[in-house]
Amino acid sequence: MKPAALYARVSSDRQKENHTIASQVAALTQYAEMNGYVVPPEWQFQDDGYSGATLVRPGLEALRDLAAGGQIETVLIYSPDRLSRKYAYQVLLVEELARCGVDLIFLRAPSGATAEDQLLVQFQGMIAEYERAQIAERSRRGKRHRAQQGSINVLSGAPYGYRYVKKTDTSAAYYEVVESEAEVVRFIFDAYTRQGLSLGAIAGVLNQREVPTRTRQSRWERPTLWRMLHNPAYAGRAFYGKTELRPRRRITRRLRQRGLCSRDSSFRERPRQEWIEIPVPALVSEAIFALAQEQFEKNKRFSPRRTLEPSLLQGLLVCQRCGYGLYRASTRTSQRTIHYYRCLGRDGYRHLKGAVCDNKPIRQEQLDAVVWQEIVRLLEDPSLLQAELDRRLQAAQITDPLKRREDALRRDQARLTKSMERLLTGYQENLITLEELRCRMPELRKQQRAIEAELQSLEMTAVDQTRNLRLVETLAQFRTRLCARGNVLEVTERQRVVRLLVQEILVGRDNITIRHSIPMPASSPDSNDGVRSSHQPPEPNTGPSYLLRSHGQHARDNVSRFGPASIRFPRSRLLASIVESRSLDATSGGPVM
Repeated sequence: MKPAALYARVSSDRQKENHTIASQVAALTQYAEMNGYVVPPEWQFQDDGYSGATLVRPGLEALRDLAAGGQIETVLIYSPDRLSRKYAYQVLLVEELARCGVDLIFLRAPSGATAEDQLLVQFQGMIAEYERAQIAERSRRGKRHRAQQGSINVLSGAPYGYRYVKKTDTSAAYYEVVESEAEVVRFIFDAYTRQGLSLGAIAGVLNQREVPTRTRQSRWERPTLWRMLHNPAYAGRAFYGKTELRPRRRITRRLRQRGLCSRDSSFRERPRQEWIEIPVPALVSEAIFALAQEQFEKNKRFSPRRTLEPSLLQGLLVCQRCGYGLYRASTRTSQRTIHYYRCLGRDGYRHLKGAVCDNKPIRQEQLDAVVWQEIVRLLEDPSLLQAELDRRLQAAQITDPLKRREDALRRDQARLTKSMERLLTGYQENLITLEELRCRMPELRKQQRAIEAELQSLEMTAVDQTRNLRLVETLAQFRTRLCARGNVLEVTERQRVVRLLVQEILVGRDNITIRHSIPMPASSPDSNDGVRSSHQPPEPNTGPSYLLRSHGQHARDNVSRFGPASIRFPRSRLLASIVESRSLDATSGGPVM
């Protein structure tokens, strides 16, 4: 008896379920017995669910190691496409095994003893590669069609909070809400948006409570929470086709300057317009999900990163000429260090064609002083601040009526759901006809959609009230500290108030515009100093880039959201302001706000 090894492979779970690999092993074992080969159990190599387009397969790796050690002389394989679906890989493996003195025997292929047989085997390898490409394309188009029909069986798997229920003869596949996990998801969104906890703090709370994860381990990590808070499926919108498989691309320095980065994975994100939306049960509202994304953007914008000293206007400055952000730079003299804000568009090394902006840098102490003076003027003006606080408090006082309305809508929603279930049950039991079902069901669905729309509107109102109450509380506390402590405030305290009130600060060549959220009168009290109300959007940028912080449309959106609330003054005012501040500081002997 001659020793031999056998190799079998299937590439999908469906083939595994249909036991096609068992049929391969049975055929190979029968051939070995009929031709005088003995196959030890440890020499039966199988790869269940591995693609033939890759060489990284555990069974194949073990077979190659055994052949390299000179322990086998013959390998039995059902057909060449079981060895590999790529012609180049197939030739590589055949030549490698031949160098090791191993004979390959295919049950469904020529023996390869003659040149004609070898040529035919190579042709079969090319045909197998073409067949694989055809199967992949048909599978891709079939999945895309099912996704467009709203089928969720094309998705990779149910996220935390859901359970995937397979399709049956009578019903399609769907996501079932796991209520215990759904409560955890709602807590995570609530803690991040309403309570203002960080991802690390949320993970600490969940770990302290020993809340189990999907793997039944009570160990939550920040990357897991980050993915959950970015997953639109929790807002009722899952997506198919977000990524695609592309050949790996070497990222040179020139490409890296365009915003591309090197990744180990060959998966790349598709353009947003190519994603296919699939509706799933929502665990949180669209408003809560949007608020979480807004909080992520704020955290990214105001992240201190490697900043050693906090600056008052960090993350708020935008160049009015090109749309890039301004960063803090410094230079040293023989006596001290001078800080100033510089436009990213002025740095030639950041752009392929050199600098794209000629806006001049601006001294940090000058701009910080003038902006802070405007913020203090807003806070100390009773007619402006008190009116805004009253408006926000009055809006918050209607919480109880909104809650009662929401409870009523929830009851109506449950009633409609039961009515539709009774109609379907009646049709299944032949109590009503199909025509009666088609006549009565559309009206119920119409009422259900109207209730869902109103509930979403109420949810957005509640989110706005939460944000308003938080701002009211912060501003009220700050006014108390402002009156008690006078002119001495920490930079971090002033920074917090500025970020609450200021949306962005546009720095132009001649003027500086402060956009904020408190309504302003038509004329400013400091009009003699060149301060005036402004609705003008920033000048268009010279070109898109990952460094851009503000665009023309972005500025117009800010104006429509926060109203025509802005202060504009010439840059020439900065020098006069800082000279005046230093004079007051010298006479009073104390710091100036």
